[in-house]
Amino acid sequence: MKPSQKYSKKAEAKAGQNIVSEKTEAYTRSQIAALEVQEVGEERIAEIKNDDSYLHTTSIIVGKTDKAEWQMTAVEKMNMARNGLSKRDLESLKSKTNLDYDKLSTLLSTTRATLINKKGTEHFSVALSERIVSIADIYSYGFEVFEDVTKFNEWVFKPNRALGGKQPFELLDNQFGREEIKNLIGRIDYGVYS
Repeated sequence: MKPSQKYSKKAEAKAGQNIVSEKTEAYTRSQIAALEVQEVGEERIAEIKNDDSYLHTTSIIVGKTDKAEWQMTAVEKMNMARNGLSKRDLESLKSKTNLDYDKLSTLLSTTRATLINKKGTEHFSVALSERIVSIADIYSYGFEVFEDVTKFNEWVFKPNRALGGKQPFELLDNQFGREEIKNLIGRIDYGVYS
């Protein structure tokens, strides 16, 4: 695939469309849902969803939403936090970000014990859930831009000139730092030297 085609497909995906065949038929999520309602057939829906060219983004908190956190509206994120996230949601974040409990407790401004002692379906407080969603937002955006989970996870721990030589991880423990990292990822996405 030529770089220009790759960029074109990525831009179309960001615009809310999914490329679904060599004929470049475009199906949005709502169109796929409409197909399901019209009973076109589960086989065709599966083809569309499983087609290699069907672009999708990485959702960190699996099962809570059908789209990546960075694509969610502020209201959707707020509702997710208000409903509270469970230990299972945290485990999903932990496994995708490759962070241990010590690093997560630093990012989430809480104790390690608070994270470990929660049971599978028990929910964290609204404030802690909000911070978990915020971290998931950053990571899902980074995974999309870097197009590689491992590369982004490594980038988070590399000193960055745009951050005065600090690692992005060092700024993720508060809202202002998370905003700065998201802006930096956005600059990388648009090809601005960062």
